Amino acid sequence: MTPIRFAESVIPTDYGPLDVIVYKAADEEHLALVSGPKSGGASADAPWLVRVHSECWTGEVLRSHKCDCREQLDAALRMIAECKHGIVVYLRQEGRGIGLGNKIRAYALQDKGADTVEANHQLGFPADAREYGLAIELLKLLGLCHIRLMTNNPRKLDALEQAGVTIVERVPLESGRNPYNESYLATKAAKLGHLLGLP
Repeated sequence: MTPIRFAESVIPTDYGPLDVIVYKAADEEHLALVSGPKSGGASADAPWLVRVHSECWTGEVLRSHKCDCREQLDAALRMIAECKHGIVVYLRQEGRGIGLGNKIRAYALQDKGADTVEANHQLGFPADAREYGLAIELLKLLGLCHIRLMTNNPRKLDALEQAGVTIVERVPLESGRNPYNESYLATKAAKLGHLLGLP
C-alpha cells in the first residue's frame, strides 16, 4: 500500500527545528523527520544523510538499558541537524517487527537465558521480522535516490539497494553500549551480521 502524506509541521526540538511529516499506511502512522530544505530531495547536489529507524518504546520512552536504540536515534537526529541535509525515517515496527507485547514476552525468555534471536524463535518469529518496503516508498516520495545511510545492519543495506536506492556511503552508528546490552550487541554481530566494532 502506498503511504499517504497526512500531516506536516515544523517542531522545535533539542536538535533544532525538524520538519515532521506524517504518512499513513494501512492503520499505521510513520514519520519522516527532516532537517533541511523541503525541496532538497532529488535536486540536492549532495546525497542526503538518512537513518531508517524502527520504533523502540522500551528504549526511547522507558530509557531501557537492554538495547542501544534510543542512543542511535539521538545520534542520528543530532547528525542530520548538524548537516542540515538529512532525514530520519521512523517506522512503527516495534521489537524488530513483532510488536510491543511479543517483545516483552521475548524479554521474559531472555531473562531465562535465551539471546534475542533464540527468544524470537521460541515465540515462533524470525530473528528479525522488520520490512523496509515502506521506508523505500517514503524515500522515493521524498525524492531521495542517492543517500548516505546511517546503519550497522547489512540486511537494511541490501533491502534498499535491491529496491534501487543508491547508497553512496554507509555511515556507522554506534553508541549506547552498557553492561546490560553487551550480550544483545554481541548477538546482533554474531547472529545477524551487524557491522559493529565490538571490543
